[in-house]
Amino acid sequence: MQVFKTSLGFILLVFLLCVSILLGISLGTLHIPLADTYTFFLEKLSHQEPSNKIFSGVIWQIRMPRVLLGVLLGAGLALCGVVMQAVVQNPLAEPFLLGISAGGYLGATVFIILGGSFIGGIASANGLAVTAFLGALVASIGVIGLASYRSKMTTTKLILSGTIMNALCTSTANFIMVFAGDDSTVSRVTFWTMSSLASTRWENLTLPAIAVILGGFYFITQSRTLNLLLQGEETAITLGLRVSAYRNTYLIVVALLTGILVSTCGIIGFVGLIIPHISRAMVGPNHHKLLPVSMLVGAIFLVNMDMLARTLIANVELPIGIFTSMIGAPFFAWILVRKNYQFKE
Repeated sequence: MQVFKTSLGFILLVFLLCVSILLGISLGTLHIPLADTYTFFLEKLSHQEPSNKIFSGVIWQIRMPRVLLGVLLGAGLALCGVVMQAVVQNPLAEPFLLGISAGGYLGATVFIILGGSFIGGIASANGLAVTAFLGALVASIGVIGLASYRSKMTTTKLILSGTIMNALCTSTANFIMVFAGDDSTVSRVTFWTMSSLASTRWENLTLPAIAVILGGFYFITQSRTLNLLLQGEETAITLGLRVSAYRNTYLIVVALLTGILVSTCGIIGFVGLIIPHISRAMVGPNHHKLLPVSMLVGAIFLVNMDMLARTLIANVELPIGIFTSMIGAPFFAWILVRKNYQFKE
């Protein structure tokens, strides 16, 4: 059932996102009352001195950038999931189908194990993001190249190529850890693969914000083409659409966007799988509505998952990837059982 047929549904989602952001800022090891959070924003907008400098420092320097990164990650990963499911015509597709996560994992492992000595002038603070992004990008290019080698790209070849790349990158990263890493570096790599927003600062938001805004704007302008791709390759070709060109372009943009997001905080799985299905139930398959709704729902979902990760156990920071996987895996099984899914070309 499509429950968000009018603009009222979008307004409700925006309201839920604002509430989630306020709760995400207020809840944590140091509990900040909602009234004080609201007061802080009023003082900030009116350029007044903060009445509570402790709360002000926690909100502005720690909580705000963390919550905003959660918004960007949720929106971006959901956007990528919607696009991939349309491009490969597969309801089980998500950004990590391309092996992007494994490529980012390999890049991050290389940086952490080697201590950044191989990148010379690049600052250590940015080195992890750079190498994770490069690893994700190379893996994506490899998958696309393998899937289109000697013949046109098909859904089957794309998924098999992603499986191959995932196995190759993961095994290489594990090999490096076994022979080159000590306990502390192995623990750091392991924690990164489960992802966390704990160390987010304002400077970490620039690149993801640019990527998500530009990516969202680009794909919303491509809604009509995505709708045609969803009808099947033969139908799209009959209507004059250059399927291979659009598919390759969209996959490259998705690879770039997901690589940037993964490099920011680590691997967050299943967001690109769960959110498109929930959003499609709300507004239907029309991408003109589905894309913005998915971005809003993805942002709400990830902000709340991060809030759960840091409040479930007192004084303990849990990786956010644990919670997305705990929800995503049963959801994945539900899709297989409920839809009696069979893989077809």
